[in-house]
Amino acid sequence: MKNLATKFENLTIQNDFIFKKVMSRKRICIHLLEELLQIKIADINYLEAEKSLEHEYTSRGIRLDIIVADDRNTHYNLEMQVKNNKNPDTKKHVLPKRTRYYQALLDIDLLQNSQEYDLLPPTYVIFICVFDFFAKGNYVYTFKKRCLEDLELELPDEATTIILNTHGTHGNISKDIKSFYDYVNNHVINSDFTKQIDDEISYLKLDTKVRREFMLLEARLLDERREGKAEGRVEGKAEEKNAIATLMLAKGCYSLQEISELTKLSIEDIEKLEKEMHATE
Repeated sequence: MKNLATKFENLTIQNDFIFKKVMSRKRICIHLLEELLQIKIADINYLEAEKSLEHEYTSRGIRLDIIVADDRNTHYNLEMQVKNNKNPDTKKHVLPKRTRYYQALLDIDLLQNSQEYDLLPPTYVIFICVFDFFAKGNYVYTFKKRCLEDLELELPDEATTIILNTHGTHGNISKDIKSFYDYVNNHVINSDFTKQIDDEISYLKLDTKVRREFMLLEARLLDERREGKAEGRVEGKAEEKNAIATLMLAKGCYSLQEISELTKLSIEDIEKLEKEMHATE
């Protein structure tokens, strides 16, 4: 428990748990969206933080970080992306297809049975990346569907994907978005906006309920690992260890060495599980 407490104290906004908590504060989430998109938002409604979307039991389920809808029924999905993962088999980065999959499942969830397609609301899938996926140096990469024969012709499906590069060096972004990037990268507080975020994180770390929630989430993984270890002598318990390791890989905040130490699986076995995970993305 001491290690978990230390881990909690060292959490930054790059951590999914903290990111979701911070973005669950309306004033912060609204301001981030307003500054990024240069729009005005009167209010937002949260459609479940970390909402699970799973179309059918055979499909690959995902958990989205933050989903909100504004007063004009535009829907936004905000994701913090720390790792630029590759599929070990194809050697291709998984981020582009991940954004496509997130958009598809978001649309399925938004369009109820028997509703017409034109009732789909405008959507923004926004990935906050702490790396430059395209290596172009842009602060922001915005994607919409355009006709290859006439690039001025845009498909009006109202679906937008935005990939933010917190290590960007050029482009047009507001001072608050630049300060947000600095805060994400280096914990630099150089604006009222980032001070609000930092104050919120400090407040969260003083909240015993939030601390307990984090500790329980992390302890649950450790308990599952201990149970797997205790029952590991029984034939067939390897599946439990694999399940725990898969959960830890999905969280994205554990190194292979940490997973190996906690599950007693070999690095090779964990790499194989990671390879199988990415193969289905």
